[in-house]
Amino acid sequence: MRDLLLQCSGLAAIVIALIHGMLGETKVFARASIEPPRLRTLIRLVWQAGTVAWIGGGVLLLAAPWMDSSPARHWIVATFAVVFGSAALANALATRGRHFGWVGMGAVVALAVAGY
Repeated sequence: MRDLLLQCSGLAAIVIALIHGMLGETKVFARASIEPPRLRTLIRLVWQAGTVAWIGGGVLLLAAPWMDSSPARHWIVATFAVVFGSAALANALATRGRHFGWVGMGAVVALAVAGY
């Protein structure tokens, strides 16, 4: 059961990351007017770097049950619980709880910790 919870956490992290990337491109940057264009490109790339990092975390959470290393599992769960937990907290504070992202990221943390 622990392994299944951890894998669900990883899958949820990947889905949330993909939604984050898609919403950034279709909602945020479609409306934003950022000048100069180089700065707009930089901000978009930094936004998508977060998306890629969250996908990487999801892949590690998915793969952790198959690793034969208890310390690896420990550090993967601990690291991404902090990463997604801080993102959830920042999202909740910045949007005053009106954006669903903090709930999804909080669920990733809860599943990962439960699967620890």
